[in-house]
Amino acid sequence: MSQPKITVVGSINMDLVTESNKRPEAGETILGDRFSMIPGGKGANQAVSAARLGGAVTMIGCVGDDVFGRELIENLKKEGIDTSKVKTLADRETGIAAITLAEGDNSIIVVPGANAALTEASITEYEEAIAQSDAVLLQLEIPLSTVVKAAEMAHHHKVKVILNPAPIQKLPDELIHYADVITPNEHEYEQLMKDYEGDPEDLKQKLVITKGGEGTVFFEDGKDIHVPGYKVNVVDTTGAGDSFNGALAVRLAKGESLKASCRYANAVGALAVTKLGAQAGMPTDKEVAKMLYQE
Repeated sequence: MSQPKITVVGSINMDLVTESNKRPEAGETILGDRFSMIPGGKGANQAVSAARLGGAVTMIGCVGDDVFGRELIENLKKEGIDTSKVKTLADRETGIAAITLAEGDNSIIVVPGANAALTEASITEYEEAIAQSDAVLLQLEIPLSTVVKAAEMAHHHKVKVILNPAPIQKLPDELIHYADVITPNEHEYEQLMKDYEGDPEDLKQKLVITKGGEGTVFFEDGKDIHVPGYKVNVVDTTGAGDSFNGALAVRLAKGESLKASCRYANAVGALAVTKLGAQAGMPTDKEVAKMLYQE
C-alpha cells in the first residue's frame, strides 16, 4: 500500500501558549517569557502527524466562522489534508486550548467551542469517507456519542479503529468493542482499568500504553511487550501523544505489525518533543527514517 487513507474525526483548536520559568500558584500573578498562537486540537494534531508521515488524510470536524477557524482550515490545507468535511459554524466560536509551558511540562485548559457541535448526524453524513478509509483515528475532545458513532460506522465497514482516550473519561462498552487499538498514557491506563467492569484481560488486548521516553507497552498472549523509546533533548511535550497516534495509524493502516508500528511511532513521538509547538514539531517520514537508520 503506497498511501494509506486515514480519516481523523476530532477537535480543531487554536492553541494559546504561554511560556514561563515557573507555574503560578492560585491567586499569583507572574511575568511570562513568551506568548504564541499555534494551530492545535488533538484531532487536527493527529491529522497533521499522519499527513506528514505519508497518509492521505481526511479531517472531519467543526470550526467557528471567525479568524481562528479560517486560519486553522488554511493550515490543514497546507499540510495536504482534505478539509472538505470540516464544517464552519456561524453560531459557534472556534475551540481554543490555553496552554502553560513551565518547568519542563505543560498544563492545558480546553474550551471546546465548535468542537462540541460535531454531532452523530455529521458522522452519518460522511459515512462514505469513513467506509473508504484504511483507518479511522479518534480522540475524546468531541462529544462522546459522536466518537461512538464514528467507531461503530468504521467497525461496520471493517475499517481499523484507533482510539486515543484523551481527555480521559469512562468509555462505553460499545466503544471499547468497536476499537481495534486504544492508546492511553500511564494515567489514562490506570483510569481505564479502574472504570472497566468486564474482564481486564479482554481490555488489555486492545491497549498500547504510551510511557513517554520509556517507550510503549502492549499485551500479547498474556505477556507485556515493551517497545523501547528514545532519549532526546525535551523542548515541549505538547502534542507528543498526538504525534505518536498519527504515526501509529499510518503504520497500522499499511498493515505493519503492532510492534513495528510502535517502534516507528516511538521515534515520531521522540522527535516531536525536540521542537516547540504541537504541530510545528511533528516530523516527516524522512526525518523518522533517518533517526531509525542511525540506531
